[in-house]
Amino acid sequence: MIITPPDPDTATGHAAEMYAGDLDDDGFVFTHTRAMAINPDAHVAFENLIRAIVPSIGIRVYEAATLGAARAIGSTHCLLAHGRKSLRAGVLDASDLDAFASGDDRGFTPEEQVVVAYAARLSADAASMTDADTQALRDAGYTDRQIVDITLAASARNYFSRALLALAVPVDAVPGLDPRTAAALTAAASTRASAPAADR
Repeated sequence: MIITPPDPDTATGHAAEMYAGDLDDDGFVFTHTRAMAINPDAHVAFENLIRAIVPSIGIRVYEAATLGAARAIGSTHCLLAHGRKSLRAGVLDASDLDAFASGDDRGFTPEEQVVVAYAARLSADAASMTDADTQALRDAGYTDRQIVDITLAASARNYFSRALLALAVPVDAVPGLDPRTAAALTAAASTRASAPAADR
């Protein structure tokens, strides 16, 4: 990437907090954190949006929307990061995550699989969506507030993932992911990213 992030030794304010969070968790600062630290106010706004979304839908549905969007976009950054988050939160186990990487969503409940499909459709062709798409969420038992928050969760992932892709932010290895699973998620992202635009 051609942008120059704040230096970890001189970063202040929220940018310094972003760096410290990565250092505390993993012992290094992820490149995507460095990129987003250039506008720390935007990162705060993104975090506040996520905090406003998760309470109504819970972490499982949030991760279903997030992973569904990330896979459809072809975002290696977010598939790796949220693959690990899903493992740590007990949303998916290792075999479920491996299956997800190959396009099998069995680790999610039937209701959550509807969210994965909805997030993928939003990420690929939101302009053609109709009430039939949101009706699928309603039929799965989601309330009006949850339908809106599922939509916001998938849209937020599009914002973050596409920003990283557009800026050509390098992808770091994510500690805590089995190398085979990481390779499968990376391959899933690469396959999607190389698909013709009309197929996304």
